[in-house]
Amino acid sequence: MARERTPARRRAGALAAATAVLALATVTTASAGPLVPPGGPRAAAPPVPGALSVLSGLSALPLLSGTPPRGHDVSSHQRGVDWAAARARGARFVYVKATESTGYRNPYFSGQYSGARAAGLIRGAYHFARPDRSSGAEQAAYFVRHGGGWRADGWTLPPALDIEYNPYDAKHKCYRVGKARMVRWIRSFSDEVKKRTGRRPVIYTTTQWWKMCTGNSRAFSSSHALWIARHGTSRPGALPGGWRYWTFWQHAVKGRLPGDQDLFNGSLSRLRIFARGH
Repeated sequence: MARERTPARRRAGALAAATAVLALATVTTASAGPLVPPGGPRAAAPPVPGALSVLSGLSALPLLSGTPPRGHDVSSHQRGVDWAAARARGARFVYVKATESTGYRNPYFSGQYSGARAAGLIRGAYHFARPDRSSGAEQAAYFVRHGGGWRADGWTLPPALDIEYNPYDAKHKCYRVGKARMVRWIRSFSDEVKKRTGRRPVIYTTTQWWKMCTGNSRAFSSSHALWIARHGTSRPGALPGGWRYWTFWQHAVKGRLPGDQDLFNGSLSRLRIFARGH
């Protein structure tokens, strides 16, 4: 089994994280705009928060106010998480790293994933992409076989693809993969996940990386939920590639919860709707 290394997004400074935590006291979901993208295809895409059905045809819903549900994401770096304590501190959802490339599995995944559910958290699995290692379809198949599944039980978030800066070669942030090929790789991963689970993956990325490594492709914005990463600010900022709304926002790498700190763009009831897929 390959040794897990620390992705670049885990290396942000604690000062920026603290700034973000303070700023979140006034964040509302209205800052991201409406929750349902107008005119997006429903039959081919998973619903975004607030959609009543994949075929609903709703164009928009009223904005929400108040504090959105808090969540976090963890990997083997967190090892044994006290899930009951995390829930008591406000966690309502979590993403757990399952796999990387086709040779790494988080050795703590099973306990983390089942422990989160036992504590009453809505949970999902994510895959760290290595576009330089193998095809998107191969990595998606590996991911689904080793924890990246989904079912419409209201407790399971759709699988997520973590695609971002190359943590192993700072000179080649895009893994030596050209923009057009990167878009094809992501599409291949997404198609395989959809075939095996019935859901399109959530895409985790940063605006800068997406612009640099996909040419700011708009190929996924109408059919994939966005998990945007931006730390140390009170808002997620400009979004990449045609996305008008974010579904998850990773706003800090440290905070009250184990691992990275996240928010969901909606209410808890809408988070359950999003998890169910209808």
